[in-house]
Amino acid sequence: MPFLISPVLTAGTLAERPQPTLPADGRLVLRPWEAGDAAAVYEVFQDPVMHQWHARAAASVAEVGGWIHAWQQAWQEEREAHWAVADAESGVLLGRVALRELRLADGTAEVAYWTVPAARGRGVAVRATNALTHWALDETGFHRLELLHAVRNEASCRVASRTGFALEGTKLRAALQPDGWHDMHLHARVGSRTPRP
Repeated sequence: MPFLISPVLTAGTLAERPQPTLPADGRLVLRPWEAGDAAAVYEVFQDPVMHQWHARAAASVAEVGGWIHAWQQAWQEEREAHWAVADAESGVLLGRVALRELRLADGTAEVAYWTVPAARGRGVAVRATNALTHWALDETGFHRLELLHAVRNEASCRVASRTGFALEGTKLRAALQPDGWHDMHLHARVGSRTPRP
């Protein structure tokens, strides 16, 4: 049965090129993850705030090394795209941004982020999310990006609002977290590119 529409993005859009390093405002850089980042990520996941909003804990640096390898492979498999957020001058890790739930044919993905404790309240998540959103919508041609966060996670809601992700509604009991089921705010941004015929 033939399709009546062309894919928004074709297979190979990501995998046929190296994952880019993206500049961000405020002397930040979004770069592909490296094996040497494992110890720093492990430390972040010892933070109680991370345990509050994430379903995953890190038991060892070696385990986190496996995560980083999976994040690298996800680019080649066009399932997800993960970046480390770092200080452009010192290289110090400040956070992570990612596109999850990639659907190239539909041109959609879900934005995710976290920051290290010392970077919170400094606009790191906002600047990194803006840089990723620009790359995805304006440079690469994604059509729609979604951003989900627990309703009670007010810091994530502020990031979504400050980066232009409009609140579309609430998904009831949509995410199971360590303390039970959470309602989730759904935000979204849509690109301005004209669809291909």
